[in-house]
Amino acid sequence: MKRAFPILAVLTGVLLSYAMYQALVVAPTEQTMGDVQRIFYYHVPSAWTAFILFAINFVASIVYLIRRNAKADMLALVTAEVGVVFCTVNLVTGPIWARPVWGIWWTWDLRLTLTLVLWLIYVSYIVLRRFSSSGQTPLLAAVLAVFGALDVPLVYFSIWFFRTQHPQPVIGGGGSLDPRMWHALLINWLAFSCFGALVCWSRYRLEVLRRDFDETLALEALLEPRSSKARSS
Repeated sequence: MKRAFPILAVLTGVLLSYAMYQALVVAPTEQTMGDVQRIFYYHVPSAWTAFILFAINFVASIVYLIRRNAKADMLALVTAEVGVVFCTVNLVTGPIWARPVWGIWWTWDLRLTLTLVLWLIYVSYIVLRRFSSSGQTPLLAAVLAVFGALDVPLVYFSIWFFRTQHPQPVIGGGGSLDPRMWHALLINWLAFSCFGALVCWSRYRLEVLRRDFDETLALEALLEPRSSKARSS
C-alpha cells in the first residue's frame, strides 16, 4: 500500500490539473455573472466533499459509540479534520463569489448561517480532540460529531424548503446547466474527492504512528520504575 501512495498522488495531481482546465477553459462563460461564476466549480465540489467526509465521520462515530473501536475513532478524527478544510474552502469561496453578484460579502442567509454553524461544530470537535487529555474525550467527541452531522441535511435542504438568497440547487431544483458545465463540475468533484481521500489516508497513517509512539512512551514510563528498583536491589 505504501508503494501505491506516490502513484495515486501523481494521478490525483493530474486529475486536479485536468479539472482546473475544465473549469477555467473548457466550461463556457455564464451569461449573467461572467467569469466570476467559475468559482462555482470549486465552491460546490468543496461543499459536497465536506458533506461526504462528515457523513463518514458520523458513521465512524456511531461505530465507536457502539464498539469503542480505536480504528473507527481514528477515522472519525481524520475525516473531521479534512472535512473542516473543505468546508473552509466552501465558506471562503462563497463570499468571493457573492461580492460581485450580490454586492455584499456576507448575509445571514439561512444556508450561509447553517454552513457556518456546521463549520463551528466541527472546529469545536477538533479543538476538543486536540486540547483535552481526558480519557472520555473520544466519547464526548463522538457525541458531538453525531450532533454535528444532523446539521448537514439542514444545510443541504435549506434552499429546497425555505426562501433564501442563495441560488436554488442545480440538481433536482428546476435549474439547468450546459453539458460542458456539468462535465467540469463533476470532474472537479471527482478531483476534490480523490484529493480528500488521499489526504485522509496520509493523515490516518500518521495518526496510527502517533498513537503507537504514545503507547510506547507510556509503556517505557511504566517499566522504568521497575527497572530502577531491580538495579538498586
